[in-house]
Amino acid sequence: MSEEWRPRHWPPHWPDVTDPAVLAAIAAVPRHLFVPPQYRDQAYEDIPLPIGHGQTISQPYIVALMTQALCLRPDSRVLEIGTGSGYQAAVLAEITPHVWSVETIPELAEAARQRLHGLGYQVAVHVGDGRLGLPEHAPYDAIIVTAAAPDVPPALVAQLGPRGRLVIPVGEGIWDQVLWLIERHGDRLSKQHLADVRFVPLVATDSRPQAEDEATAQIRMQLERLFAHH
Repeated sequence: MSEEWRPRHWPPHWPDVTDPAVLAAIAAVPRHLFVPPQYRDQAYEDIPLPIGHGQTISQPYIVALMTQALCLRPDSRVLEIGTGSGYQAAVLAEITPHVWSVETIPELAEAARQRLHGLGYQVAVHVGDGRLGLPEHAPYDAIIVTAAAPDVPPALVAQLGPRGRLVIPVGEGIWDQVLWLIERHGDRLSKQHLADVRFVPLVATDSRPQAEDEATAQIRMQLERLFAHH
């Protein structure tokens, strides 16, 4: 990492981020290479930054908090929804080499793919509708969504392994978003409130209702019950 960009103490001290692997990953990824040149002097401030196309690179603290909630192991299979500049994917790839990422905006996907591969991160970046996940590589041990959805897409939960974890911001408006951890315990689901957050909205490439198989339809009903009293 270029020392002229990296602060002496990075990452900062976050009392609720204690996983050594996550902290090491944040320390290892050169964030200044994932932001536009005009923002590089702010790359190591604990703030989100614009990356073009109406999208942002997330605040490092939120990246760390979300990554920690996934409880990753070196052999974990991870799906990211919302590649953006590739920063979150790089943090994941510092912990496990098995990372897939889906981005709606082709220009961002191609730039992130080149950036990640140029830095040695062999993340598989796909262009598509993040709400649908990436079923051809499922099941995943963890799925992380880096944009806010109005509700939890059942297709993503369906692609979790039996003890998989999904971290996703949910909310209709920017001031009404909650970061949730959804855990799959075999056929049962649980949820945990992680933080109140502000994310850009999850962009859908196709607004038409998606056909669901029976298993996904059952997960949708489970999610509706799970969030009925939220």
